[in-house]
Amino acid sequence: MAQEWWRQTIVYQIYPKSFQDSNDDGIGDIPGIIRRLDYLSELGVETLWLNPIFISPQIDNGYDVSNYYAVDSLFGTMADVEMLIAGAHQRGMKVMFDFVLNHTSREHPWFQEALKGPDNIYRDYYLWHPGSQDSGLPNNWESFFGGSVWEKDEASGEYYFHLFDKEMPDLNWHNPEVRKAMLDIAAFWIEKGIDGLRLDAFIHIIKDDFNKQLPGLAQGELALAEEYYANLPGVLDYLSEFIGGVKAIKPDLFILGEAASATPELGSRYTQPENNLCSSVISFNYFKFAESSADGLKDPQAVQLFKQTMMDWQKTLSADQLPALYWNNHDMARLVSRFGDDTVYRDRSATMLAALMYLQCGIPVLLYGEEIGMKNLVLSDVDKLQDKRALEQKRRLLSEGCSEAEAMHLVVSQHKEASRGAMQWDDSEFAGFSNVAPWLGVNQESRYNVAAESAAADSVLHFYRSLLALKRRPLFTEGSIEFLATADTLFGYTRSWQDERAVILCNLTAEEQSVAPWLPADPEYNEILANFDFSGNVHRLPPYGVVVIVYED
Repeated sequence: MAQEWWRQTIVYQIYPKSFQDSNDDGIGDIPGIIRRLDYLSELGVETLWLNPIFISPQIDNGYDVSNYYAVDSLFGTMADVEMLIAGAHQRGMKVMFDFVLNHTSREHPWFQEALKGPDNIYRDYYLWHPGSQDSGLPNNWESFFGGSVWEKDEASGEYYFHLFDKEMPDLNWHNPEVRKAMLDIAAFWIEKGIDGLRLDAFIHIIKDDFNKQLPGLAQGELALAEEYYANLPGVLDYLSEFIGGVKAIKPDLFILGEAASATPELGSRYTQPENNLCSSVISFNYFKFAESSADGLKDPQAVQLFKQTMMDWQKTLSADQLPALYWNNHDMARLVSRFGDDTVYRDRSATMLAALMYLQCGIPVLLYGEEIGMKNLVLSDVDKLQDKRALEQKRRLLSEGCSEAEAMHLVVSQHKEASRGAMQWDDSEFAGFSNVAPWLGVNQESRYNVAAESAAADSVLHFYRSLLALKRRPLFTEGSIEFLATADTLFGYTRSWQDERAVILCNLTAEEQSVAPWLPADPEYNEILANFDFSGNVHRLPPYGVVVIVYED
């Protein structure tokens, strides 16, 4: 049996609103992506993941879907999507759509029908509760977007459940009609030719008993209650049913699940190949070290936690299971700004971190612009951010004594929307993204753009092209991995496949580091990839230096 194609793939995430505008409305679109397909092919990526492009009120940038069967006019037409799929396939690339399983928009026809009353046949498509006599709210669970998970329907007096915004009611996956409807939608797009689905927030499709309360809270107090609405046992049953259904249509469909809070053990459970489950999952568990340390990888204890986390994922998943290897996406700040140094050592830290992550066992998942070292979007006005809690955070920082500039920097640097700036294609006004100001903003930089970096042999872009070409070799797609017991200032591991070997050594600091103890003893080097001019000497790594040595045993 032929091996699944996705086991060797490299995923490139495109945030459609921010990639390329073709009609000068300041919003990226499908024709814009088509225009850049040759660039993506030359980069070496193979699967294009598009964030949602369905009709939506855009309360949550498309994750609030009001019509799954149609393309939002913001992005183009169905004919444009068909051209995109055909164009990608002609270049040997695949297309993966973001699929929102957990909830719909309040404006979806199903919910509009459900609002007509308890007797409507669509009422049971969503989750309802009469409320409590004490506080009105059924329980004290908090939404991920702040406030209660419950919103009152004044017409009936009942409350509906929304794990995210109140404009995004959760679906009732216990209802077989809901499960069939979601499978029908997926089948429609598979017939259009897509090659994969990224399952948004699938770990939340099952909720616990709504009469349960989080203990220890005062009357009226709310708190996140993931134990009641994340990773519950029933998720596996419905996930397997859904994936079994889509794979009956297209057996080699790539399924990338978003399992935000999954541990390595849960990641393994969600990717059991014999049970019709995900091909791979994305988990924010990788970055738990950042929750305990404001200094990130500059903190030795954080480095220890990060190393242990990486090892746990690599060791817990079997040889048939592949973790998703990623540093950033649309829900978190950008790689070089969050974990690297986007000022003095921008090029080196961006390339070092890329090699560190993507040459491990697993499927690389890149965020658009990462390959040119794009940093967080610089914003001068917090009102530009869609998340209004950012304004509250800024006010709190000002009250604590921060200056206006300091407060703005802290809010934006930590915010997920800082990752969504327009793609930087050249150094013209609006960076070649559009002829008008982009919807959120753009960093206009003379050096960090595709045109400038294509012409510079030592650019971040050229390093990424070489790195992705290396990643496609069997040594890095099929080989075993062994982590090296280095100091906390370094991250190192080896890869082995048949008689070929590689050692990857990364300097996590802004100080020069010796790596001599971990170098192979006088091998015949077949290839060396480094982000510095080593002139034959790879025994010492400069600040944020990385060296990848490939040799035969």
